[in-house]
Amino acid sequence: MAKNLEISLLLDFYGDMLTEKQRDVVELYYNEDLSLAEIASHSGITRQGVRDSIKRAEGQLLDYEEHLRLAARFRRIQERLDEITDLAKDIERINDHFGASSEIYSKTGRIIALAEEISDAE
Repeated sequence: MAKNLEISLLLDFYGDMLTEKQRDVVELYYNEDLSLAEIASHSGITRQGVRDSIKRAEGQLLDYEEHLRLAARFRRIQERLDEITDLAKDIERINDHFGASSEIYSKTGRIIALAEEISDAE
């Protein structure tokens, strides 16, 4: 299952670098969960041709990620944004306990909003 999610994520980042046929076959296999036989019928190629195309595309996607590291960078940024949000919420809880400064609420609210805005943009 994890490999399926990884290939789907890599397809989001590097799918445009594959041929249209490869991209379509990988999309149908990983994102639409069609069988090799269903894809072969849909695409007008043999089941073995579908399998070969998927394997070649997987190799290319993994190679692109190995060299460019865009998906890894995306995950790292998302993790940091989640941590920033959690820390800002911790500050709000501490603020509740020690004085409830409206300026602190305002600043932490802005930090959380910015982190969510960045997260949604990606």
